[in-house]
Amino acid sequence: MPHQLPWTGPARQTGRMAKPDKPAGRAPTEARLHEAALAHLARFAATEAGLARVLARRVDRWARRAEAEGQDSEAVAEAARQARQAAVAVARRMVVAGAVDDAAFAASRAKRLARTGRSRRAISAHLAGKGVATAVAQAVLPQDEVAAALALCKRRRFGPFAREAMEREAKLKALAVLGRAGFSRDAADAALTMEPEAAEDRLRGLRDA
Repeated sequence: MPHQLPWTGPARQTGRMAKPDKPAGRAPTEARLHEAALAHLARFAATEAGLARVLARRVDRWARRAEAEGQDSEAVAEAARQARQAAVAVARRMVVAGAVDDAAFAASRAKRLARTGRSRRAISAHLAGKGVATAVAQAVLPQDEVAAALALCKRRRFGPFAREAMEREAKLKALAVLGRAGFSRDAADAALTMEPEAAEDRLRGLRDA
């Protein structure tokens, strides 16, 4: 007679049970959006436009849940419209209170990006995507484009930071990398041909700026 294993009861379910979606409830009020804004700003720097987008996405998530639950679509649309207006008002209040400062955000972000090897063109595009006005962005763009190009050279280990002398083909590839990153040909040439000691000095100036 074959040996039978002892019965141990029904098998346990090993997979996690999916949590039910949280009920949509009422549309986000200005007070709730204000709390959400404070929570966001406690973790992240933001521009006025960027904060307004974050809050608007919160409203959109509510609207999708509300419609999925079967709430009246017209009522949901109107409530969402009013909540989005409240989101804009909350973002403006954060500016007035000094919690949001587009110029300070832009200056800090531009400096950080330049130190990681981002060109003026790339930084400008990044700030525009964050909702920074063109005039504000132009005022904070780094002046030393060559230093930023050197930061990228150091990351990629070419130019003054190459382990060995670069042949013509390697230099052309490096120029292409710098060009795709948004650096001008003059800045790229200056960075690639700089002596290592001078390049390190230029980078120190960028870090200390």
